[in-house]
Amino acid sequence: MISKERIYHLIEPRYEPGRIVDIGLITLIFLNIVALILETVEPIYNYNRAAFEAFEDFSLVLFTVEYTVRLWTITAEPRFAHPVTGRIRFIFTPIALVDLLAILPFFLPLFGADMRFIRVIRILRIFRVIKLARYSRALRLLGQVVAERKEELISILFVLLTLLVISSSLMYFAEHDDQPEVFASIPTTMWWSIVTLTTVGYGDAFPITPLGQTIAAIIAILGIGMFALPAGLLGASFAEELEKRRESDNEENPPRCRHCGGLIDEH
Repeated sequence: MISKERIYHLIEPRYEPGRIVDIGLITLIFLNIVALILETVEPIYNYNRAAFEAFEDFSLVLFTVEYTVRLWTITAEPRFAHPVTGRIRFIFTPIALVDLLAILPFFLPLFGADMRFIRVIRILRIFRVIKLARYSRALRLLGQVVAERKEELISILFVLLTLLVISSSLMYFAEHDDQPEVFASIPTTMWWSIVTLTTVGYGDAFPITPLGQTIAAIIAILGIGMFALPAGLLGASFAEELEKRRESDNEENPPRCRHCGGLIDEH
């Protein structure tokens, strides 16, 4: 009988035996993404409706089995070792929640959910894209960088929200009298502030008064700088973490001569 630990090593991407399973699941996730995209093309979906539905059922069964096996074998991981509290803690981890959301549409009909609600909730299948984070080292690394820099990112987000409220308020008072239908309220003006701060500028709303145009110019310049902050922070942190990973890998697997197999002295 195969032990729980061996099964855990078979499905966990960090271990060597799990590579074949990883490749199969990654392929299935990509096929689900393609199917989800093609379903929105009505001629293709209407002509192949039965094939799409069969593939969806097949995928849901496999993802459900995967989730169940992970929940059963997770106690092989030391931090989730307790048979009850360990599994509960695992269920509420971000990646486990993504796994659950990816299979949720399969269980809703069993509880008598409204079919209209089920059609809406089927969009949760898009979470299968995020499941790739379990199998991609780069995505896991990005998640780790975001987690480590969460305080800085939250501070930047707070500044952006503050700037959004201030810019919307100033623009409302500057333009409301001249364009009451465009800048009808501060919440409505927030749409203009968002597209201006992100330097998108769709052109569906723009100031016509000198004061409004001056405010808009200042906000546009501030927007470029504000959105460059998180990009620069994440870029620098990502490069720093990559360097740490390389140093760690070199310590664990020092370079060896390909002829004799001896260690190479880099100094």
